[in-house]
Amino acid sequence: MTQALRQVLFMIGMMVTVLAVTMLAPAVVDFASGQQESATAFILSSIIGVFVGGAVTLSTRGPVGDMPARGAFVLIVGAWLGLALCAALPLRLSGQGLDWTDAIFESISGLTTTGATVITGLDMRPPGLLLWRAILQWIGGIGIIVTAMAFWPMLGIGGMQLFQLETGDTSEKVLPRATQIAAGIAAIYLALTIVCFLAYVGTGMAWLPALCHSMSTVSTGGFSTSDNSMGEYVHLGSDMITVVFMILASLPFGLFLLASRGKFSGLYKDSQVRGFLLVVAVATLGLTALIMAQDLPAGDVAAWRHASFNAISIITGTGFATTDYGQWGPLAQAGFFVFMFIGGCAGSTTCSVKIFRYQIAGTAMRRYLARLLRPNAIIPMHYNGRPVSESILHSVLGFFFVFFAVYAASASILSAMGLDLVTALSGAAATLTNVGPGLGSIIGPAGTFEPLSDPVKWVLTANMFIGRLEVLAVLILLSPRFWRP
Repeated sequence: MTQALRQVLFMIGMMVTVLAVTMLAPAVVDFASGQQESATAFILSSIIGVFVGGAVTLSTRGPVGDMPARGAFVLIVGAWLGLALCAALPLRLSGQGLDWTDAIFESISGLTTTGATVITGLDMRPPGLLLWRAILQWIGGIGIIVTAMAFWPMLGIGGMQLFQLETGDTSEKVLPRATQIAAGIAAIYLALTIVCFLAYVGTGMAWLPALCHSMSTVSTGGFSTSDNSMGEYVHLGSDMITVVFMILASLPFGLFLLASRGKFSGLYKDSQVRGFLLVVAVATLGLTALIMAQDLPAGDVAAWRHASFNAISIITGTGFATTDYGQWGPLAQAGFFVFMFIGGCAGSTTCSVKIFRYQIAGTAMRRYLARLLRPNAIIPMHYNGRPVSESILHSVLGFFFVFFAVYAASASILSAMGLDLVTALSGAAATLTNVGPGLGSIIGPAGTFEPLSDPVKWVLTANMFIGRLEVLAVLILLSPRFWRP
């Protein structure tokens, strides 16, 4: 066994062990509420996870050295897969009617903060199960931030080199950097979650829904404790709390780190922050005008609240809903379909393509058009005041090509499996972009993924996994060249 492989297995074993210990929290909640079968499932799963994870950790312990890029790729993909399988165990054993397909779908949806669910009747489910789903999203949210900030810049994934932290180096010492970054991020992430929880409680939410929704909001995950999603709490005004924290969670956590050291200028000077807020404002205004023009029923809630909440929820990939926006007509549905492919800022908990890639692609297009007029002109590219090298540009454009190629392939496969066009197109988009709800009567905001066949669920599960790991990280491992000495 090589040292790199030993380190990879050691880290995965440690993470599985920690996740298994975390299962004791929902076990306690279920015991306290009288849900003995579900509580027992969490305890048994915890024992199994600690045994397996501990055995791997102990058998591979040793000195930790530098890890090459190849080892980092294996660690990232292997860790997410290992955690997803471990997380699925209590879901399968909980006695809630989930087979292995549904349990793995739900666990990967949680860890990737997708929010697509196969569970119905959430209001009647064991509270520990609801807490576990929220915990998975909370873990996945902080996990993707660390991955995006510590690993992707070094590995050249999709143009993330632009976001190398000023406080870090550019060597291959991945694990020490990840540890340093994670410490700062964890404090900010935890603080946001606590403040969000207290704000929800202040609106009148009970402690368990407040806790679950705070973890799902800050992670931009979207798992709710009610089949009505955040629509259950609109009368309390909780939706406005969600809007604030969805936006905060969509901003670069690297800028929060710098702000904690007195460098606040990035929060209002950063190009992707300004671009993200502009997109949110335009989407909100557009949907508000559409609701008012069509005189759509909004209940006792102002049109702008429904518009802002649902637009931000889909743009950021959170996936909460306050109403069935599928009833807003074809123009609104087309808008929500486009929203799925936007995303928030790099280094946030959000998903999808992300704002900075569109900005760089737009800059590249302007340079191309300028060169058509002046072929001999030298036109350098800049982003946020920093030069954009050709390698970064190629990385961004390569991401676009691979991302939409995977989307087209998965949508075609889903259509060939018998899904109607709307379900196939929106289902592939909602899972690859990790948004959660799709469009249509089956997987729209008022539906779930439960009615779909097992083969379809496996395609969507693969989509969630590939999309959350920025597509390229998974595909690189499938390349034969990667495994050659």
